[in-house]
Amino acid sequence: MIMRTDRDAMEYDVVIVGGGPSGLSSAIRIKQLGLANGKELSVCLLEKGSEIGAHILSGAVLEPHALAELIPDWQERGAPLNTPAGEDRLLFLTEGASYKLPTPPQMGNHGNYIISLGNLCRWLGEQAEALGVEIYPGFAAAEVLYREDGSVKGVATGDLGIGKDGQPGHNFQPGMELHARQTIFAEGCRGSLTKELWAKFNLRDGVDPQTYGIGIKELWEVDPAKHQPGLIVHSVGWPLQSDTYGGSFLYHLENNLVAIGMVVGLDYKNPWLSPYEEFQRYKTHPAIRGVFEGARRISYGARALSEGGYQSVPKLTFPGGLLIGDTAGFLNVPKIKGTHMAMKSGMVAAEAVFEHLFKDNVGAEATEYAEQLKKSWLWEELYKVRNIRPAFKWGLFGALAYGAIDTYVFKGKAPWTMHNHADHTQLGEKGAYPKIDYPKPDGQLTFDRLSSVFLSATNHEENQQCHLRLKDESVAISVNYAKYGAPETRYCPAGVYEILGEDEGKPRLQINGQNCLHCKTCDIKDPTQNINWTVPEGGGGPTYPNM
Repeated sequence: MIMRTDRDAMEYDVVIVGGGPSGLSSAIRIKQLGLANGKELSVCLLEKGSEIGAHILSGAVLEPHALAELIPDWQERGAPLNTPAGEDRLLFLTEGASYKLPTPPQMGNHGNYIISLGNLCRWLGEQAEALGVEIYPGFAAAEVLYREDGSVKGVATGDLGIGKDGQPGHNFQPGMELHARQTIFAEGCRGSLTKELWAKFNLRDGVDPQTYGIGIKELWEVDPAKHQPGLIVHSVGWPLQSDTYGGSFLYHLENNLVAIGMVVGLDYKNPWLSPYEEFQRYKTHPAIRGVFEGARRISYGARALSEGGYQSVPKLTFPGGLLIGDTAGFLNVPKIKGTHMAMKSGMVAAEAVFEHLFKDNVGAEATEYAEQLKKSWLWEELYKVRNIRPAFKWGLFGALAYGAIDTYVFKGKAPWTMHNHADHTQLGEKGAYPKIDYPKPDGQLTFDRLSSVFLSATNHEENQQCHLRLKDESVAISVNYAKYGAPETRYCPAGVYEILGEDEGKPRLQINGQNCLHCKTCDIKDPTQNINWTVPEGGGGPTYPNM
């Protein structure tokens, strides 16, 4: 590794990479412990978005018990939990009809809240700063730093002013090094630095591959006469085929706002499938479309989520650091919830790190974290639902039947554990599957991808080096285009990937990196694993309001 001499360095006790619910909860808990024990700890949190909450997107229905553990007086402090969950509905959709199904116990939302997770993170950021956490939004952690003994020393933020040619421009500014006694990685799903750590410390040895979904969401302002605050509607079935994992949600928030979205498992097989177009089709269903008559679309976004659960959780600690939140894979699939788990993992990590920092004669690895996590309600909850997602190998109806047996008969304690597969290995070749004829958008209920990206307020500095890197440029045409019909042009929800030159018989891949929503789907689903998602300059990407 080449040592850089042009970067300034700052020293902290703890550096946290990522300003989502896990990272912020960890920062708050460490500071709380310091105050309670009379210990002064310096804590720094980096967030690649332009502000805390800018890149945060979730459904979202929140189970508040982790928040109550972290900040018991959250209501008095004005946490933005404004819409208590009301009626739960689970629908099975066919193309022209809907059928109400019994709501499984995991999907019951009594006592929960429909929220904007971005706004909750903004509020958590305020609580963290009030405790003395140094928060730096707009700074992307681009590099892991190591000590001579191989342990993690901290991170470096990305250089600014690197041109498209990879060379420093006239406005070049070197990144900053942040050194820490412990570095907590809370990068969210498929973190770019986390991937490096997986490989360097063999963190995925002996565990299943992680499996993912892509979540696509829109926020609408609807006619007050059609607004039912607290209503929660989930659906399975149409427009997805029964062999494709996925489902949809429709949540009524406060102020006539309705969040609507779809999650599609990224182990789908048909290379002609477009999760974005499936979501647009879903909105046209007779049971759904009426909500949006006379309504106004406000925002759009997409992100990947880790669905592998218990059997896909990697080793969580390594010398100098640890993994928390969605970057570690904490999501309860049947509940369709991960925020409470992300927050709990951040809190447990904080407690373990605090304990570790004040112990004598300990090594660089805070092994207490994994030990304490396995004694918490998070681990038990994750274990109980471990077989629900893998059961979808039998299709929707087989999975629903198995889920009922696992839940009601075995109560999550079946004497077996099913396994997950890597999503990129599941895509079939283009000749083996029928093309899907998606209808043209009408501009009122359904929309094209570029007009949707506009609503996400996505922006990247134009002259920077593209953050979507191909390991071998020729593979895009010789394999992806030839065998799979260029699936990246369909699985990307932002129109980043285009095939040009087809009419002339000279196809080539164009990457429109400025459109990127940072969802990581391309890094996950690319069948040759030829696309590597890296962080762009800090502050780039979407700016989600109320998402």
